[in-house]
Amino acid sequence: MTAPDVRGGQDAEDFDVEEVLALVKDSRASAGRRAPGDPGTAPASGTGSPGAGQAGHGHSHDRHRATPWPEARAVAARAGRQRAAHRPPVGVPLDAALGLTLATPLAALTDLPSFDTSAMDGWAVAGPGPWTVRDAGVLAGHAAPDPLADGEAVRIATGARIPPDTTSVLRSEHGRTDDAGRLHATRDLGHGQDIRPRGQECRSGEHLLPAGTLVTPAVLGLAAAAGYDTLTVVPRARVDVLVLGDELLTEGLPHDGLIRDALGPLLPPWLRALGAEVTTVRRIGDDADALHQAVTGSTADLVVTTGGTAAGPVDHVHPILGRIGAELLVDGVKVRPGHPMLLARIDEDRHLVGLPGNPLAAVSGLLTLAEPLLRALAARPAAEPYVLPLKEAVHGHPYDTRLIPVVLRGGQAAPLHYNGPAMLRGIAAADALAVVPPGGARPGQEAELLDLPWTSAGPGARFT
Repeated sequence: MTAPDVRGGQDAEDFDVEEVLALVKDSRASAGRRAPGDPGTAPASGTGSPGAGQAGHGHSHDRHRATPWPEARAVAARAGRQRAAHRPPVGVPLDAALGLTLATPLAALTDLPSFDTSAMDGWAVAGPGPWTVRDAGVLAGHAAPDPLADGEAVRIATGARIPPDTTSVLRSEHGRTDDAGRLHATRDLGHGQDIRPRGQECRSGEHLLPAGTLVTPAVLGLAAAAGYDTLTVVPRARVDVLVLGDELLTEGLPHDGLIRDALGPLLPPWLRALGAEVTTVRRIGDDADALHQAVTGSTADLVVTTGGTAAGPVDHVHPILGRIGAELLVDGVKVRPGHPMLLARIDEDRHLVGLPGNPLAAVSGLLTLAEPLLRALAARPAAEPYVLPLKEAVHGHPYDTRLIPVVLRGGQAAPLHYNGPAMLRGIAAADALAVVPPGGARPGQEAELLDLPWTSAGPGARFT
C-alpha cells in the first residue's frame, strides 16, 4: 500500500515542483511529434490494462492515459444506469422507503378525501340561519351522522364527516348563540364554505407522482393518505467496504510506523448518505490472497477498496482485477487529490471502485466515481450544478482538475488550506468541494461546487 502523503501546511499541494517541471519538459519534447490539432494528451482509456494511468507513480506518458475528471464521472454514471436497468424493483414498508426512488408511478388507491369532510371546527348548517343546534356533535372518525333539516345545525370537528344535506360549515369564531340557544352567523356564509368535498385532491386511480420520484417525508405522507402500506421502489445498492493496509490501527495512538485507520470510520456513513446499504466493512491488510477471496466472494452491487491502487510492491488491486478478468472502465483520473482511483466491472452485476489510501484522495474518489455510480443505481437524477466565486486564488495543476475543500460564506467559496491528500482537517470543516480547472483559478472566478452529504442532506441521507 502506498504510504500516506505527509506533506502539508497551509500551502500544501499534492504535486511538487520537480513533477511539474518533468511534465513541462515531456510536453515540450513531444510537441514536434503532435499531429495538427492534437492537444498533446492521449485519449482517455476506457478499458486500460492493469497498471495504466498511474500518474505520480510512473512516467508522464502514463498520466496521459488517465481519464479526465468530468468524463470519469460520466463513465461511472453510465455504468450505474446500465446496471440499474436490470435490477428488479422491490416492495418495502413505508417506514423503510425514505430516500429511495419510486420504481412505479404512485396512483391513488382511494378518493382524497374519501368522503365530504369539515375543513374547520364549527357547525355544519343547513339552509339560511338562524339555526337550531342539535345536542350531539359530530367528531372525526365516527360513522356517518344523520342528515340535517333546513334551519338545523350541529357542532362538528375538523376532519369529521359532513352530515347529508349540509350547505356550509360555519367556523367557531364566526358564530354566536342567542339567549334562546339559536345559532347566528357573524359574517356572510357562502354555499359549500369550509367543506372539503370527496375527491377534491384526487380520484381513485389518478396518478399522483411519476416513477423516479425521490421518496421524501411528504411523499410518505401522501402515500399513506392515498391508501398505501408499501411502496414499489428501486432497491438500495449493497456495498462491501474493504480497507487495505498492514500499517493501520483501529484504536489508540499511532506508534512504531503504524497509523490510525481514518477511512474505516469515514466511508460507511458517507456511503449510507449516498443511499447505499453497507453490508460489510472488512480490514484485509496487504494480503493479496485475502483480497482476492473478498472480491470474488462478495455478492454486493459495489465493492469499495481503500489503497492498493498504485504500482507499489503491496498494491494488489490491479493484479487481482486482471486475475479475475475484470473490465477496467476508469484507470486513473486527471484529478488531484485522488489520481490513482479506478472503476472496474467485475461482472454484469457487480462493480468495484478502488479508492486511493490517502484520506482526502479517497474522498475525491468517492465523489468522482462512487457517487455517480450509486446515484445512477438508485435511479436518482444528478443535482443541478451550481457555481460560486472563489474568495481567494487557488493554485492549479498543469493538467489535472483539483478538488479543494471550501466553506460557503457571503455568496463566496473560501478555500480551506489543509487540503493535502492525507489531510482531513480541511474537509472536516468544509461545506463543499470546489472544482478547480487545470491551471488554477483567480480570486472572484466562479467554480463549480460539489455539496457534501452533511450540508446537502435531504431525505435520503442516512449516516447510521
